[in-house]
Amino acid sequence: MSNHLDPLSNPLNIQIIQEIDNLDLSIMQKHHLRILAHCLQILKIINVDNTFEYQNNNPLREWCDNQSKKFDDKKFSDLFYEQLESTSKKLSTFSKKIGKNIEDLDIDDLVLLVDSR
Repeated sequence: MSNHLDPLSNPLNIQIIQEIDNLDLSIMQKHHLRILAHCLQILKIINVDNTFEYQNNNPLREWCDNQSKKFDDKKFSDLFYEQLESTSKKLSTFSKKIGKNIEDLDIDDLVLLVDSR
């Protein structure tokens, strides 16, 4: 059985997913919004995780490496990191543009970002 609905393995909860699905956006915009929301939740998890000691100065890289251990696939880790890093930069730039901290972004903010593209 797939774990895509397992709340412990999916940073997005069912309420966020349903909220996105109910928006009056195209399928592609909803998909983009889900990806942004997923990345944002991962960044929030990494930022608030006080129990995880990062051995290097790049907690995102280390988080991706730890996630890829489940698959024993270094290429997955590299690609996952590149995608999250890119999205992180996009979210950071956008959050500064609208005068918020990245941790304070919400779905409404992400909708603005998706609509502005």
